[in-house]
Amino acid sequence: MLKPRPAVVKMAPYSPPASGRDGKLRLDFNENTIGCSPRVTELLRRKLTEEQLTVYPEYEATRHALSDYFQIPQDQFLLTNGTDEAIQVLINTYVDNHDDVIVLHPSYAMYKFYAELAGAAVREISYRKQDLAFPMRELLAKIKPKTKAILISNPNNPTGAAIGIGDVVRVLEAAPNAAVLIDEAYFEFYGVTALRLIEQYPNLIVSRTFSKAFGMAALRVGCLFSQAANVKFMHKAQSPYSVNLLAAIAVRAAVEDRAYVDQYAANAVAARELLYQGFTKRGITFYPSQANFVLFQAGKRSIEIRDALRARGVLVRDRSYELTGTVRVTAGTPEQAARFFSALDEVL
Repeated sequence: MLKPRPAVVKMAPYSPPASGRDGKLRLDFNENTIGCSPRVTELLRRKLTEEQLTVYPEYEATRHALSDYFQIPQDQFLLTNGTDEAIQVLINTYVDNHDDVIVLHPSYAMYKFYAELAGAAVREISYRKQDLAFPMRELLAKIKPKTKAILISNPNNPTGAAIGIGDVVRVLEAAPNAAVLIDEAYFEFYGVTALRLIEQYPNLIVSRTFSKAFGMAALRVGCLFSQAANVKFMHKAQSPYSVNLLAAIAVRAAVEDRAYVDQYAANAVAARELLYQGFTKRGITFYPSQANFVLFQAGKRSIEIRDALRARGVLVRDRSYELTGTVRVTAGTPEQAARFFSALDEVL
């Protein structure tokens, strides 16, 4: 047997989402629960030909559309294969073997995954146990002059906690030598962005995805933003054709239909409020969220409840492996929240 790198041997394997989700109410992975904008599939049908599939993708029109949408110059962002590639490119560019990297816990698993794969010395800082609030004081105390990267999901998955721009600035100024990633995968449900700080802070990197509010998780497309000098280096660490043609075409239609995304996000926020009300009515502890999901306490029955809901066609995500007794449910639409509680009442 070939001998892998020590970093790979030490890593815990990552288990992707389970199969068999078709036809069920998908409240388990924070996806758009009703589908992408009709303009996306319409443009794909109109633009896609057999001949185009033989040609490597071109990104000029897509980059122009994204520059206009985000109001960011083209030399300040990369088009990426989802947020996963954005994280990987950042790590590949700025983190070396044994470098100090800080992540929060629990948070998106790919931060630790790619940092460990690079051989970094990863330090985890836990969200506060009582209320799962962001541990700002603890984070600032742990930053060292040699820290090379700090990876923050804002809002955070799975806790739903978020920080404001003032706290983002505190981190940036406390870690001038570190690449600070602010992952804004759930921006559309929160509305607070660090994008406007890019010109001021050369250590700031921001990521966005089209997998959540835009409803294009299957296409794997996102963006990575920073100052032009940083983007130039990160581009060198990126595969030249990592974003496929379908994704490059689809994202142009997605950003044109702003009304669709705004409406879906509004529905998700309304559903989130209904989840709060429903949990309160039933005496179930939950954690307030700035994203399109709510984490709640199911105690020793977390896996049992997950499985019983699945049997009723409703999918939720057990998170008890990170936070004892917790289950996460996606906020989709008010109607879907009502269906969730109907099934939950049967289970309880």
